[in-house]
Order: sequence, then C-alpha cells, then structure tokens
Amino acid sequence: MRDVILKFEPVELYKILKFESMAPSGGVAKLAIESGDVIVNGAVETRKRKKIIAGDIIEFNGETIRLILQV
Repeated sequence: MRDVILKFEPVELYKILKFESMAPSGGVAKLAIESGDVIVNGAVETRKRKKIIAGDIIEFNGETIRLILQV
C-alpha cells in the first residue's frame, strides 16, 4: 500500500486515479470507475465524481493507495 498526501480535500475519484498515474488519462479513469473496476474502502465505486477524503483507501489495477491530508 502506498500513501498519497492530499494538500486539500475532497478530491474527485477520477482525478486521483489520473494524477497518481493509476490511469493514463482522466477519460480512462472515468471508464474504469464506470465499469466497476475501482474499489474504495472495500466496496466497488461507480461514481466518477465521488468525493475522496483523507483516510480513504483506493484499489485499482493491482495497486492500493491510502489518502493522507497534509495541512
């Protein structure tokens, strides 16, 4: 599991996948989410604009990240 530091929250799910290079683009990230390939906090998430906050855990494409807020 890799920790990812957020400068602010909330952040939309597809943006995290894109900015953390888990998906090559925002469009690919949105399609993956829509297809049910992304897990947030142990449950399949299909909302592209789901608000992600510190403490959330995202699993996608064999990679797992945990979000941490740094103020």
